[in-house]
Amino acid sequence: MQDTLYSLPVVNQITPYLSQRQMGDLPIVVVSHPKVRAAIALQGAHLLSWQPSGQQPVIWLSDKTPFVAGKAIRGGVPICWPWFGPAGEPAHGFARNQPWTLTAHDENEDAVMLTFTLESNAQTKKLWPHDFTLLARFRIAEHCEIELEAWGDYEATAALHTYFQIADIAQVEVSGLGNSFIDKVNANTVGSLADGKQTYPDRVDRIHTAAEDCSVIHDIAGKRQIEVYHHYQSDVVTWNPGPELSCSMADMPNEGYKTMVCVETARINKPMKSAGESPARLGTTLRVRNK
Repeated sequence: MQDTLYSLPVVNQITPYLSQRQMGDLPIVVVSHPKVRAAIALQGAHLLSWQPSGQQPVIWLSDKTPFVAGKAIRGGVPICWPWFGPAGEPAHGFARNQPWTLTAHDENEDAVMLTFTLESNAQTKKLWPHDFTLLARFRIAEHCEIELEAWGDYEATAALHTYFQIADIAQVEVSGLGNSFIDKVNANTVGSLADGKQTYPDRVDRIHTAAEDCSVIHDIAGKRQIEVYHHYQSDVVTWNPGPELSCSMADMPNEGYKTMVCVETARINKPMKSAGESPARLGTTLRVRNK
C-alpha cells in the first residue's frame, strides 16, 4: 500500500521535494527527499507513511482502508481531536475526517516542514459548539516531528494515534510505559505493570497514566527499535486489536494485527486547555535505531 502512494501520478509539483497526488477521493501530499519519503492526506492532516532512506517503513497503513471522503483512514497517524474514544460522535473526534489545508511549507537539504490548518466551520459546529483553529506541523526528516497546536477557548482530549509497522507482534515489547494503566479491554479497571513493559499475547487497549517521556518499541524480529518521544502529554495509549477484533474490522486485513502496534501520545485524563493567546499543544518525535 505504501509503495502505491509514491507511484501515484503527480497532480501538482509544489516544490522540488513536494507534490500533490490523488488516492481515491483524497488529495495526498507526497514528500520525496534524498533523506526521507513521506505521504500525508489532506483529510485529517493524516500522516500515511514516513520512511527514512535505507529504512523499512516505520508507519503501518492498512491495505484495506478505503480512501473515501469523510471516512476515517485505518493506519498512519490519525489526529484524534477534540475528543478521544467514544466521548462523542464520530468516535475519536472529527478532526481526522475533515479536509485540512496546506498553509505553509519549507524545505532544505535535511528536512521538509509542513503546516496544515483546520478551522471551525458549519459542519464542526453541529458536532462541537466551539470556535477553533487547529494547526498540525510536521518536520519530515531522518526523525519525524509532529505537533498539534489548538487555538480557542475550550478543553479537549486528544491523541496522536500512531500505528507502527513491526515484523511480528509476538516478538514485540514496548517499554517506558510506567506502572499504572486503565484497561479498556477489561471494563476500564486499573492495572499495573511492574516494569513498565508491555507485550501483546492478545488484544491490548490500555491508557498508561504515568508513562515516561519516551516509549521504545522493541521490534525484535525486525531487528530495530522505534523511539516514540511524547511532548505535552498526560497519557500514553498502546493498542493492538488481536486476532478476533482484527478479523471483525472491514478496513483491516485478518492478519493485520501481526504487523502493527499503536503507541499514542495523548491527553485524556488531563484535557488540553486553550485560551486566548495561549494555545494547547500535543506532540511526538519518532526515530528509528537498527540493531
